[in-house]
Amino acid sequence: MEAYVIIVDFQIKPGSKAQFRQLVDANARDSCRNEPGCRRFDVLEVPEDANRVLLYEIYNDREAFEAHVQTAHFAIFNKASALHVTQKKVVACNLVYEGSAGGI
Repeated sequence: MEAYVIIVDFQIKPGSKAQFRQLVDANARDSCRNEPGCRRFDVLEVPEDANRVLLYEIYNDREAFEAHVQTAHFAIFNKASALHVTQKKVVACNLVYEGSAGGI
């Protein structure tokens, strides 16, 4: 099962994590609820780094991701979250095998 995956690694300004999490959680929720091409949108925290947040997003294909970045909720998140971020790294991947406990 092929799909398009985006992994985003954010370094958050000290003291901004709560505000950033509100923004990113709303973006994740709206993406899953309102975008048929969004299959998964996980928000991850790194226990050893209180100011680091990662996203793991799965879309049906690149076109579904491109549609995601055109949505109003993404535009709101992208603009507002920039105030809270010191570094952002994006990695795009092709999902070539999707494992799960029930599927292995």
